[in-house]
Parts: sequence; structure tokens; C-alpha cells
Amino acid sequence: MTHETFPEIREAVRRLCARFPGAYWRELDRERAYPTAFVQALTEAGFLSVLIPEEYGGSGLGLRAATAVLEEIHRSGCNGAACHAQMYTMGTILRHGSPAQKEAYLPKIASGELRLQAFGVTEPDAGTDTTRISTFARREGDRYVVSGRKIWISRAEHSDLMVLLCRTQKREDVAKPSDGMSVLIVDMRQAVGNGLTIRPVRTMLNHATTELFFEDLEVLADNLVGQEGKGFRYILDGMNAERILIASECIGDARFFIDRASAYAKERQVFGRAIGENQGVQFPIARAYVQATAAAHMVDHAAALFEAGEPCGTEANMAKLTASEASWYAADMCLQTHGGFGFAEEYDIERKFRETRLYQVAPISTNLILSHVATHVLDLPKSF
Repeated sequence: MTHETFPEIREAVRRLCARFPGAYWRELDRERAYPTAFVQALTEAGFLSVLIPEEYGGSGLGLRAATAVLEEIHRSGCNGAACHAQMYTMGTILRHGSPAQKEAYLPKIASGELRLQAFGVTEPDAGTDTTRISTFARREGDRYVVSGRKIWISRAEHSDLMVLLCRTQKREDVAKPSDGMSVLIVDMRQAVGNGLTIRPVRTMLNHATTELFFEDLEVLADNLVGQEGKGFRYILDGMNAERILIASECIGDARFFIDRASAYAKERQVFGRAIGENQGVQFPIARAYVQATAAAHMVDHAAALFEAGEPCGTEANMAKLTASEASWYAADMCLQTHGGFGFAEEYDIERKFRETRLYQVAPISTNLILSHVATHVLDLPKSF
């Protein structure tokens, strides 16, 4: 495989993941259960706090180190979706929170005492048009009173804290649609049963996703991040980090499929010889490798821009698109290479096949990325 960045980190992640083989994930998949032991092991090893500065108990490394962690988790056949939010969601607090908020939350997130896994943005009637969210936080004295609904909020049942985006002014009352939105830190432990209801949503993959209902949930005004009404800008950085990190998971998935397909094609005998001798089997594996390698360079480029504090929205989007398409091509190729065995649970191909399909839909769909590139890069007329 190509030259590796952060070889020591990758080797340590591989060793950790070896303790959580396919059988562990298959059992969780059947039960739709959360990988608590895996997340705990990653936390204790310090892998989920790589982006938290050393002064708050983290490693203080850049986004490229985080991409190396997640890529290796996925290449090992494990799944970082259970915990990747811990890496980027805290960025909202780190970059825009008050000194008191940073001091209160970041050291405990770094140590694992607190989990910040939930990112409350998407709503049923808004989808990816974030400016149309309607969950509203009404200021009353020293607190906000929150009412509304969120959907596709992953890990809400397994998180102590949530970064919540809501309106503090109605869309029709602000100059720009992205104005009038604010970010609140919600303590899930106090909120559930006191105005917050969490409903699990069962999907084709084990993703711990939920729907949230807010009915007059009280949140202290001290939990407002930054300035009221400026929240949309605060979460954009987090969204770019999320896209780059998920793109790195896709690279890991693609390499998992390529590794498995290559090994199987060398071992599997049909018509008296290894199926890997046939170009009809070889070429799709080789193409998957080419696509994954090209996409990996895009992910690394986007991560480097993010680390340097440069604008990287377009690059983050393009990295996520190319990586998710590379992983899906590799998934399909791997299933085809294995034939009927690819559908058997014990090979872990069908599980990873389902998992990697998600990333052309979430956290942003392919068509929206293409729309962004068309209008923001190529200066084509806006379609919406």
C-alpha cells in the first residue's frame, strides 16, 4: 500500500482493533447494540482526544492524525461511527466556547469522564437545508426554553452532552437565512425525561440513530456557545472536520474491501486455478485500489488545509464525495469477488457493505456536494 502517515499511531490502532474481531461486531449488529467496550478502549488509549489541546488533557494533534486513527479503525473491520463525533463536535466548544465552558468540559471529554457524541442539527422538515430548522430556544431570564424536533441524531442515547443548533430568532425575522441560529450545550443526563424524549430509529445498519423531541426543555443561558444568533457559523468548521473524518473512514473501508478481495482472489480455486488469475477478477480490484489511492490524496489535502486554518469547504466536500464513491465501488467489487460467500455474515463483507453505503447520503448527500461545486467553484447558476 502507499506511504503511510503517522505509522506509530496506525500500528497502535491496529493492535487495539485486533482485540475487537468480526465476531464482536456481528453480535452487536444482530442486537443493534452500541460498542461500549470498543469506545471505552479507544478513549482509554487516548485516540478520541487527539484533537483536544494538551492543556485540556488531549494530544493536541491535528486533523491528519485523527484521519489516520479513523482510517485504521475501518480498515481493521471495526466501525468508528460509534465515536467519531467525539473528535469533531468538541471543536465547537474549543473554538467558540467561553474559557469557563472549555475548562468545564474539555478535560472531562479528554479523560472519557464525559461523552460528547451527539450533534443536534438535522430536522424532519429541513433535511440538509439547515437554515430552515425550526427547533426554537426562547430566552426566559437565566435560561432558554427549547421546543422542536430533530431526526437522524446519532448516539444520543450514548452521550452525556449534545451540541444543539436551534433558532433564537425566526427565519423570517432575520436579514440572512443563516442568522438567528444559536448553539447550546445540552446535558443529556438532566434533559431526558425533563423535556427531552429520545426515540431510537431502526435502520439497515447498526448506527444508534434517533429522533429527538423537545418540549419546553430548560437549558441554562450559561450553556450558550459564543454569541446568540451566530451559531450557524460556529458549526460550519465542525461540519468540514466531520466530512474530512468520515472521508477517512471511507478510505479505511475501501482498503478493508481491497485487502479482503485480494486475499480471497489468491486463495479461492475455481476451474482448477485461483480466481485472481482471471483479469475479470483482477481488474476491478486494481481499479478499486486506484480510486481509493486517489481519494486518499484528496482527503489528506483537505485535512492539511483544515490544519493550516485555510478555507477548505470545497475540498472537504470533494474529499468526502470521492472517498465515499471509492468505498462503495470497492464494497461492490469485494462482494462480487466473494460470490455467495460475500453474503454470509461470518465474512463481515455484507456488514461493511451496508455500513459504507451510508456515506453517500450522510453527513451530506452526493447531489448537494455536486451542487456546491457547480455554484461555488464553477459559477453555474443556483438551482435552489
